[in-house]
Amino acid sequence: MSIFLNTQLGKNKLTPKQILSDPILFLAFGFGSGLAKKAPGTMGTLAAIPVYWLFAQTNLFVYSLLTLIVTVAGIRICDIAAKKLDEHDFGGIVWDEIAGYLITMWLVPFSWQAMVLGFVLFRFFDILKPWPIKWIDRQVHGGLGIMLDDVLAGVFAGGLLLGFSSYF
Repeated sequence: MSIFLNTQLGKNKLTPKQILSDPILFLAFGFGSGLAKKAPGTMGTLAAIPVYWLFAQTNLFVYSLLTLIVTVAGIRICDIAAKKLDEHDFGGIVWDEIAGYLITMWLVPFSWQAMVLGFVLFRFFDILKPWPIKWIDRQVHGGLGIMLDDVLAGVFAGGLLLGFSSYF
C-alpha cells in the first residue's frame, strides 16, 4: 500500500520519483507533501509550518519580503508544474497552500496557538472557497489562477486571525 497519490500523476503520467527529482515539481508539490494520497492540500499546509517557523525568526520586513518572493515565484512554479503534468491546478500542486499559510500568518504575533488557529482558518477558507475565492478559482487560469485563490484565502484567514489575536 502506497502513501502516494498514485503511481502516475497528471495527464502526462509522471511518477512520484520524477516529481521528487525535478526541482520545480519538488517545490510545486510542497517538498513532496503534495504526493500524499489523502488531503494533499492539508499536507501542503502542514509543510508550510516549518517554513513559517523559519520566516518568523526574522523581522517583519524580512518576513514580508520572503513571503512576497514565495508568492510571486509561486505563480511561475505552479504554471510550470501544471504544464509538466498537463493538468491545471492538479491537487498535488501545493505551493499555493504554502504561500497562503504564510500570508495568513503575516502580521500575527508568533505563538503556537496562532499557528494552529491560522492553519484551521486557512484550510477553512481554502476548502470552502467563499465568494470571491470560488469565482477567482474558476475564472483565472495558469499559475496566477492556481496561486490567487489561496492568496485570497490567506488574506481572509489572516484578517480573522489578526482580529482574534488582538481581541484575545
